[in-house]
Amino acid sequence: MQGSLFTRLSRQMEHGSASNSGQRLEVIVAGDEGSVRLDRVLAVRLPQLSRSRLKALILADAVTLKNAPIRDPAYHVASGDTITIDVPEAVAAEPAGEDIALDIVHEDDDIIVINKPKGLVVHPAAGHETGTLVNALIAHCGASLSGIGGVKRPGIVHRLDKDTTGLMVVAKNDRAHKSLTEQFADHGRTNEMRRGYMALVWGVPNRLRGTVNAPIDRHPFAREKMAVRDSGREAITHWEILETFNGRDGKPVAALLACQLETGRTHQIRVHLAHIGHPLLGDAVYGPHFKTKSSHLGPQSQAALTALGRQALHAYLLALEHPQTGEILHWESPLPQDLLLLRNALRAAL
Repeated sequence: MQGSLFTRLSRQMEHGSASNSGQRLEVIVAGDEGSVRLDRVLAVRLPQLSRSRLKALILADAVTLKNAPIRDPAYHVASGDTITIDVPEAVAAEPAGEDIALDIVHEDDDIIVINKPKGLVVHPAAGHETGTLVNALIAHCGASLSGIGGVKRPGIVHRLDKDTTGLMVVAKNDRAHKSLTEQFADHGRTNEMRRGYMALVWGVPNRLRGTVNAPIDRHPFAREKMAVRDSGREAITHWEILETFNGRDGKPVAALLACQLETGRTHQIRVHLAHIGHPLLGDAVYGPHFKTKSSHLGPQSQAALTALGRQALHAYLLALEHPQTGEILHWESPLPQDLLLLRNALRAAL
């Protein structure tokens, strides 16, 4: 195998180092590399990239085959496969602390619970290298943050989308990080972990409560989206109607749902509710085809929805076992002002 490993490096690689600037590399799998793990082939072919760096690129959907991401480092390649690796431009190894105000709900030596506002990205990523929750946490907590999540995600054990508001917990040390990670992985099946969301959706479901059990994976064509797919990971969302709203014609037009997660997939609630025909109000990614329904709203509701400018989703409930004391802690966050205004406008139906 060793004799053929370096015979088919792409032209892009030959003209530069992937560790210093953003570029696209290609590796064509040689005959004696067939049925070998993806991460092993890349580690030998691309010695300038560490194994941990290659694994991170794989998990970040930066390694593709036939324009589809390969998300499993253990994937067995086939002879003749052309593997594409998009290596982003190098950035500072560690985020810097920034003086960003935090709405702190609870803090002790082990955890910090914050009420995240809309527009705040959780951790640095392409296009959002600064101004994130991580930058704010580094400034607030300093060196006490857990390092398990990596230099760009210190203390982070779960995420909320940029424009989703509500409760998040962050680990301040490695012991807490381990405990919280285990609780989030279980999602209340055998422990006291609870994550509750309030969602304003288009239409009214035909029963008071229900469960969406549908696997979620990356969308096959739009990489910024997720989708219900048979190839996806298990995803379970429980929902219940809290309130319904009529349009100006007196017919049901929207509903307020309480949702509880049994798994924690990217965009899970947004994908699942759109999947059952009730996408979130204001969700430009998963509910664009429902935009015309705003014509059924009264002027006040239309104005409130336009002013919202985001998906109508709020993480209102968080319950967990304290990593140190074992005490069951419970927090609730009321609807933020923009969702409160939208709900009240829908109630008025004017």
